[in-house]
Amino acid sequence: MTILTEPSPMPQPVTLPPAARRRIWGWWMFDWASQPYNTLLLTFIFGPYVNELLGDGTAAQTAWGYGIGAAGLLIALLAPILGAIADRSGKRMPFIWLFSVMYVVGAAGLWLAVPGDFNLVVILCFFAIGLIGMEFATIFTNALLPSLGPRDQLGRISGSGWAFGYLGGFVALVIMLLLLAENAVTGKTLIGIDPILGLNAQMREGTRAVGPLAATWYALFMIPFFLWVRETRQPDALPMGRAVATALPELIGHLKALPQDRSLFAYLGSSMFYRDALNGMYVFGGIYAAGVLGWSVVDVGIFGILAVLTGALFAWIGGRADSRFGPKPVITLNVLTLTLVALGIVFVSRDSVFGIPTGPESSLPDIAFYILGAVIGASGGALQSASRTMLVRQAHPDRITEGFGLYALAGKATSFIAPLLIGVTTQLSGNQQMGIAPLIGLFLIGLVLLLWVDPTGREETET
Repeated sequence: MTILTEPSPMPQPVTLPPAARRRIWGWWMFDWASQPYNTLLLTFIFGPYVNELLGDGTAAQTAWGYGIGAAGLLIALLAPILGAIADRSGKRMPFIWLFSVMYVVGAAGLWLAVPGDFNLVVILCFFAIGLIGMEFATIFTNALLPSLGPRDQLGRISGSGWAFGYLGGFVALVIMLLLLAENAVTGKTLIGIDPILGLNAQMREGTRAVGPLAATWYALFMIPFFLWVRETRQPDALPMGRAVATALPELIGHLKALPQDRSLFAYLGSSMFYRDALNGMYVFGGIYAAGVLGWSVVDVGIFGILAVLTGALFAWIGGRADSRFGPKPVITLNVLTLTLVALGIVFVSRDSVFGIPTGPESSLPDIAFYILGAVIGASGGALQSASRTMLVRQAHPDRITEGFGLYALAGKATSFIAPLLIGVTTQLSGNQQMGIAPLIGLFLIGLVLLLWVDPTGREETET
């Protein structure tokens, strides 16, 4: 029931052979390759662009909430089943290939978001295909984490990988802002030039290129992953057909027994709520800034650079803290921080900041939201890195992919709740600020459930 634990002795870096180090670098490349979907598409470029196309922040936030919520529901239903199949067959790479293709196709299809000829349903379908591909590919690559090093080094490995991914998102975002994404009024990029490659600013081709850029980025930087990461052979692996036939009945049995595994059950419940709230911040941060503060795509992009840089730094720092103190104190501290940030966001608008009235020319609302964004990036990076190492501690070692599937289920079973709550609250209140308020409650629920999580995890308690 305790939140904090006594720090363990400082783990010493382990010298790994070149092949093992190359395998870790290959695993890190997935974070680098996949991050632009979160950075460019979910948060800082494409989301605000949809807001501009619809011309109504409330309508954009509502539609975005419903679309992403539907994709999350599909991920929740399939993730544990596919994870169980992968564990029994001993094959994760074929799944990673399949979902990588979905990532590329879905991202590339966003090019079709043409001003004046914009079919929101088609675009949301492409976005969902790419999002599903990204989420499922993440499940299967995360399941490789326990095989990358000793237990006391996994926090460092996870944190460094998450930081590396944030840096990849940062580089992709800089490319977009400097060379491609045009201002809706001037048609110029952040450095005052026309979009490169002869892209038509009037047709917003520079901003629409965010989809093809994310697709190309992923395809290019996944090459080292597929070259350097190899699965270890499992002597008890089943043929794929038998794995498929037996996975669902065994998974049902494991789900029935899950409440008896109090620590894992509590952790899945806790992460279900706090990760959903965090994703709500990421998904709606750009749309919120565009609708409430009147920011352009370029303004939101600058905000994104700050958040991504703090995310990279604190994911790296959090990984060191994870290896030193364990993941639970890192998770607790960052959930508390994000709860306060969510509360703060509700009180930031163009007219006032935390109850202090501001004039139409005041920069105080912008500065306040920049600061909040930096904290979201910092806490979000450390929280997500520590969360996946905590799952490694809690899950059954021989069912690690199923464990990450349940982790995805925990994250996605309610992933429609935050977007739908935001969408419904925004629609009913007609106010984007009030629409963010449900995130506060989700963070608090996650924090309470964390009390029942054993910080030492399964391996130490069962040996």
